This record gives sequence, C-alpha cells and structure tokens, in this order.
Amino acid sequence: MNTPNDRQDGLATSRAHSARVYDYILGGKDHYPVDAEAGDAMVRHWPALPVHMLENRRFMHRAARFLAEERGIRQFLDVGTGLPTSPNLHEIVQEAAPESHVVYVDNDPIVLAHARALLRSSPEGATAYVDANMHDPDAILGSREFRELIDLSRPVGLMVIGIMHFILPPDDRRLITRLLDPLPSGSYLAMTVGTADFAPEEVNRVAQEYRRQGMPFVLRDLRSATSFFDGLELQDPGVTQAHAWRPGPEQSGIDGRDIAMYGAVARKP
Repeated sequence: MNTPNDRQDGLATSRAHSARVYDYILGGKDHYPVDAEAGDAMVRHWPALPVHMLENRRFMHRAARFLAEERGIRQFLDVGTGLPTSPNLHEIVQEAAPESHVVYVDNDPIVLAHARALLRSSPEGATAYVDANMHDPDAILGSREFRELIDLSRPVGLMVIGIMHFILPPDDRRLITRLLDPLPSGSYLAMTVGTADFAPEEVNRVAQEYRRQGMPFVLRDLRSATSFFDGLELQDPGVTQAHAWRPGPEQSGIDGRDIAMYGAVARKP
C-alpha cells in the first residue's frame, strides 16, 4: 500500500494530480490508481466531464491554428502544458509554419518525462520545456529556454489553457499580468477559464471533489472570466463557451450544459 511519502521514479503516486486525472478521463495511459479513483469520482458527479475536457483541448487546437494561420504568430509560450496528447501545440502551429518556436511550461515530473520524450520539433523550428511552477512567472521568464527561443522584439502567443481554475486569487491576476508585461504589442493571450454557469450543481460537485483530493479549485462567472482580458483587444467572437469559439464540424450537436469553460483570444495593443 502506498503511503503519503511513496514515490516512483521521482513521481508522487499516492496522491491524485490534475494532469494525470485529465489523462485518465480522456483515456490516456499516464496515470496511477489514485488518479483513476479521483477521475471516476468526478465523472460520477458529472458524466459530461470527458466531453468538457475534450472540448477544452479542441479549443487549444483552434486557437493555436488561428494565431499561426491568420495572425502570423511564430513563437508561443504554453503555460501549464499538461501531459503531451497529440496533436500538441507545436504540431498544430508547425503544420502551418514549420519555423515556429514553442516553449512549454509545467512542473510535474511525469509531464517533464513525457515532454522530453515526445515534444519533438520540426527541423526548421524549435521546442523547449521549462520545469517551473506556474505560480512563479519570474522563473518562467528568466529561464534559459525562454530567453533562447523567444524573441521579445516579435509578437508571442501566450497560451493559458485549462489551468486557471487551479490558481486562486490574487495569484491568478498576478500570473497573467506578469507574463503579458514583457510581451510586445501584437502578442496574443489565448485562455480558457472554468465556470459553473451552465451546470452549477454538477460542476460544483466536481470542484468539491478536486478540493477533497487536495487540489485548489476556483470557478468564475462570465464577468470574472472576461476581466482577465481587460486592456486587450478581444478577437471575434469574444468570450464564449469553449466549444462555441470559432467552432468546427466536431462541435455540432454539443450541449452547452456539458461545457464548463469559457474561452477567448485577445491581442495586446
């Protein structure tokens, strides 16, 4: 039996982790029994959770493609990468522009191990992984990988997908402000923000389960979600549920009550 101090290859295996729970619910292989147990409990509370998580991932795909193909962004900072699940951000943007640079950020050892193995760039471009806590933006911006791959004289796509519900105030505002401050005009912020606006009972039960498992969790209404983009130029269609932002054919027929995430892309003037 695992104890709270048990570790395997440097990975905590006796306590659920958000990235591994996400992997389990979406049918991945990179998780432990404790993550499966937590995921099963969450899905019992809200059976639509796998649909919701998949649409959060698909939002990232569409936002990245929009920035690479329609806005000409060629360098990206992805904070809170999570476990690599193809297609990854660099695969999306390097399909449009092989010379693109992508810096991934996370600090979970299992994510680090898989990132090093799987996040392979195109020959023309570059990828790097920063082992840093998302609560420490200075460590991200000061990292060797960021300094080597990101040219701050050119616009950057800042991706903050599926992590803000794990960051409590006031750290949430501080993180976004600090990451955006050094980025030049013409940079973009793509973000999803968790909400209980559409299925309050079910989503709040999931939030309680995350907290019971030792993971901080906060949900935000539309006004609070929109405020993260204050001072930026929202791109059409503005702040919407994640599946409704520039939807493709795969979003047809999705019930809005099954999506507990707002999403938007905004330009830094």
